[in-house]
Amino acid sequence: MPSHAESCLEAGLAALKQGNYYTAIANLQPLAKDQSQERICLQAQVGLVMSYARTGEVSKAIALCQNLIANSNPQVQEWATLALEHLHKRKNQKKKSHKTNTGLVSSLNPAQPQLQTAYTGNDGNNTIKPVSVYWRNARRAKVWQPLGKPNIIPSRLLALGTFMALFWTCREVLKLVLGLINQILYQLPYLEPIQILYSDPSSLMLGLLIIFMASSPWLLDWVLTRFSGQEELTKEKLNSYSRETPRVLQRACQQRHWSTPQLRILPISAPMIISYGNLPRTARITVSQGLLEQLADDEIAAIYALSLGQIGRWDFAVMSLVLLVAMPFYGIYQQVSVWGNQHDSKIWRWPGTVLAAINYAIWCLFTGTALLNCQLRLYHSDRLAAEITGNPNGLIRALLKISIGVAHDISLKEQTCWQLESLNLLSPVAYQHSIILGSTAGHLPFESFLKWENFHPYRQWFTINSCHPTIGDRIDRLCQIARHWHLDTELYQTKPSQPILIKPQSFYLQIAPWLGIPLGVVFACLTWLIWQTAYTLHLLNLKWIYDNWSFVGGCMLIGFSIGTVMRINALFPDITPVNVQKDENFTNLLANPAILPIDSIRVRFTGKLLGRPGIGNCLAQDLILQSSQGLMKLHHIPWLGKSFNPQDLIGRQITVTGWLRRGTTPWIDIQTLETKGGKKINSPHSICSTVIAVVAQAWGAYIMLTGS
Repeated sequence: MPSHAESCLEAGLAALKQGNYYTAIANLQPLAKDQSQERICLQAQVGLVMSYARTGEVSKAIALCQNLIANSNPQVQEWATLALEHLHKRKNQKKKSHKTNTGLVSSLNPAQPQLQTAYTGNDGNNTIKPVSVYWRNARRAKVWQPLGKPNIIPSRLLALGTFMALFWTCREVLKLVLGLINQILYQLPYLEPIQILYSDPSSLMLGLLIIFMASSPWLLDWVLTRFSGQEELTKEKLNSYSRETPRVLQRACQQRHWSTPQLRILPISAPMIISYGNLPRTARITVSQGLLEQLADDEIAAIYALSLGQIGRWDFAVMSLVLLVAMPFYGIYQQVSVWGNQHDSKIWRWPGTVLAAINYAIWCLFTGTALLNCQLRLYHSDRLAAEITGNPNGLIRALLKISIGVAHDISLKEQTCWQLESLNLLSPVAYQHSIILGSTAGHLPFESFLKWENFHPYRQWFTINSCHPTIGDRIDRLCQIARHWHLDTELYQTKPSQPILIKPQSFYLQIAPWLGIPLGVVFACLTWLIWQTAYTLHLLNLKWIYDNWSFVGGCMLIGFSIGTVMRINALFPDITPVNVQKDENFTNLLANPAILPIDSIRVRFTGKLLGRPGIGNCLAQDLILQSSQGLMKLHHIPWLGKSFNPQDLIGRQITVTGWLRRGTTPWIDIQTLETKGGKKINSPHSICSTVIAVVAQAWGAYIMLTGS
């Protein structure tokens, strides 16, 4: 139960958000004078500055800002200085427009400090600290020219390809399951395999997918209502958060002769929005409560416009179908995880762990069929959202604030929300990317963090396994639209004074295993020519070994194995006290736009371990380090037979030693996790890579020697 002071603070901030400034002042004034609770007092004072500024009591706001400048927290000092500068400017100009009243103070929005502020780390006392974020609030276009129409043929072909990939994956998984059933029946006494299970399930699977696609709006309605608490979002409630959004929806739909999409809301604090359906008239747009509370009026409208940009595309129905097919497996994984953690008996724990891992893997497999399609559709919807609203800067702020909100939600709950992961495919921002981008806001300027995503010459290669394009790339395109309409941009990304040079051999080493696959094909072709020539000239009679092309697969596996071995030493160099980077270098490492994952920055960071407990983390898929400067994704390889796992350290202070890798989503490959009490967990990354290489080598050699 929250204390009386916390309840008053929440009531005051909520009143401020709704525009009830005098109610906010009444709730916040007593708290601002109570020095016994420093955090609440500070938030109340910041909220009062906002309230006084909007009620015209500028002198009181200035007096409070002067008190805040004397605060020992440097972030608070910075915020108060910026706010004071604006308030003096407003007082001198004597303007009473809403824009001037809010100005810079509104851009910092202390009314919702946990939402408009980056929250990072813990200082050893398990407390989350607020860090102010500066928003330029770059203006929107008053009159703008429509953007040129993009070529829709590639997107339609990609939508068709996504459907075919989903169909093939579902068919192969079904064939595998049916084959296992018959194999089990064959092994059991008195039972015989069911012959119909040997038949080709292609027609059945195609029919099921078509039925699912036709009924996806209503099936997803039921799933989200039943398991996530989805409810109808009334226009009145939406209007209370954003007056612009209903107008945008009505205008855009009328122009396209659509009916207005049905509006839904999820009662979760993490900011997110998804759209699903199969046709414009069956479209639904679902938003979270957290998004409505954390974004400003025009930013909410821009995000809804982004969802509208996804509705008219061919892949709208396909993406909804992928979500519908994948969701049941994620639901099983979630329910088994919860159930298994409640029954902590070894008898049930192992079967639960296996079942959860299998369903999570299948969910990843089905979701993976739509990765490329998801990336392309977001570029299109960003462009259309800017064109609908004339506000590319508002969309930039919305994307960044969503990232901040997601990071704060993970920090607060100390794990990734189920909905964030299960609905990630349709969300506008990848939660994995938000973990680090959102949590370092305030410590590291957005422009510095996004330099890698804007200027790294090989950056596009690292989005292949991501369901979202990089935010840096999307923001750069939105800034281009803003400049096209002669607008200032929300972010001012300046090009490096010198071109970023990456040695080609470093990149080739990075992709060595995958580069080994086509080189294996080339080697197979050359080998075939040599053996054919030798056989024709009667020099060597081994053609019978290579009389079919199955040996090409063996050469590909051997090429992959050789590439894996070549980069092991570069991926996992020795870590010593001399060459290790410490916590204070955290943000500087992320700001370097010229590094590759293969550079393997050796680090030793201290912080709190976050993630799902127990079975829900059986594959170590949700391990996050919360340090004093932000969150960082951790990669660990579970090791069979271990009685002590990283999940057992969730919520505790740990020291992570490993290799920091800068890709689309920065992460740390763990070498060791160590507690203050001396407990240590090793992660066998190099051993695992070696095992993979040996298995691939042996398998490839077997194929080449046997021809099967």
